[in-house]
Amino acid sequence: MGDETSGESWLSSTAFKFLVFLCVFLILKKLWPDFRRRYFAAFMDFFSRGSNAKVEEMKKDVFSTLSSCTSHDPELRKKKALKILEIGVGTGVNFAYYPDGTRLVVVDPNPHFKSYYNENRKKFPNIHSEEIIVTTGEEMDMVQSNSVDVVVSTLVFCSVENQKKILQQILRVLAPGGKFYFYEHISEFDIERHGTRRRIQEFLTATGIWPFIFDNCMLNKDMLADIQQAGFSKVQAQRFYSPIDHFVFQLVKPSLKGVAEK
Repeated sequence: MGDETSGESWLSSTAFKFLVFLCVFLILKKLWPDFRRRYFAAFMDFFSRGSNAKVEEMKKDVFSTLSSCTSHDPELRKKKALKILEIGVGTGVNFAYYPDGTRLVVVDPNPHFKSYYNENRKKFPNIHSEEIIVTTGEEMDMVQSNSVDVVVSTLVFCSVENQKKILQQILRVLAPGGKFYFYEHISEFDIERHGTRRRIQEFLTATGIWPFIFDNCMLNKDMLADIQQAGFSKVQAQRFYSPIDHFVFQLVKPSLKGVAEK
């Protein structure tokens, strides 16, 4: 009788622990995506505050020809201004590279970037920036077709679900002759010299470790072929190594920059 009572007690205790574990797991599963996005937004804000003169010079070079673009809108053209759409605007780290008078439309799927973005936009009254449209680049149907002069993406394609779909959206929203400026980190392209980096990129992506920490960022993507085949009239692109000094972020040194014209 004692053994029977003891067995029932053990089963009851085990069942209770299992139910507690299950409840905690389900709660964390529900809350984790939001927590991860909050953490990532805070991390990117903290990381972007550290100035890197070499990276800033490199980005100035990426956007150096913006000033030579001409708007499709007659009113903006008179003011020598542009309408720019930035995909994955994040905290707004690209404000400093946009010409005076820019009309800026922005989309980002992470709603927790809003406060950091709003703080940054106050520093650039010369840019007419709109509120963040919370959506992905693949689903930005609310942005009118043929309505923007320039589309910008920086460090965004690493985490998109469908590269081909987002490129079709970019082509749709660009006015004829409009340009797509991109700067993205990619998989290691010089296997002979940096094969170890490529293997680490593949491991951290395949195991889900890097995407888990950095909000679905993939280290093993390279979007050049998709950009070249998307239907742009002209594509100028270059693979290169970003001037990043931080030890951990050597994994994102391999990069791609360029301009594609509709």
